Amino acid sequence: MGLAGSVPPMRVTVLASGSGTILNAMCTGGVPVSLVVVDRPCGATAVAEANGVPWRLVERTTYGTDFDRVEYSRQIVTELTEAETDLVVMAGFGTILAAPVFDAFGGRILNTHPALLPAFKGWHAVEDALAAGVDVTGCTVHIATEEVDDGPILAQETVEVLADDTVETLHERIKEVERRIYVATVLDVVAAGGLEAMAFDTGDEL
Repeated sequence: MGLAGSVPPMRVTVLASGSGTILNAMCTGGVPVSLVVVDRPCGATAVAEANGVPWRLVERTTYGTDFDRVEYSRQIVTELTEAETDLVVMAGFGTILAAPVFDAFGGRILNTHPALLPAFKGWHAVEDALAAGVDVTGCTVHIATEEVDDGPILAQETVEVLADDTVETLHERIKEVERRIYVATVLDVVAAGGLEAMAFDTGDEL
């Protein structure tokens, strides 16, 4: 039993779709992950099990024009609400969510992006950075909003683009930074008791 009057730990739900490397970094880095939600069968569920974290599959059954994004988002809200989620951490979640999620959990959803936002938004950020010929790209942790790859920036770190970089080699170095600064940012939010208790500089940090 906790001490009388003590603040219960924050409940963090991770949304994932891939191999679960970010999820594993969160779990092994001390983030109190209480639930993992996936939109398809993926490696993240095995990572959740290995770390003793329950998981739920809210399967996206279609990728065509018949996909009801709003209804799917309502199903995600149901899972988040039933888990009494305090903070949502998106970890490579492959489905863009609609208004119901942000209406219910606005200001409590974090995301990471493999570029220095607002540069190179979208799914092909690493490819776009290479194609643009930039010398430096990086990683951004931000508060997610309904507009994709938007929202207040919480942390950024640069990654040098090397002359012989491929999309794969550059992305791998970005992922190393991503896992480190994302975990650190989430831990800061948890320690503060939520984003509303923190004063972030949301301007250009570089």
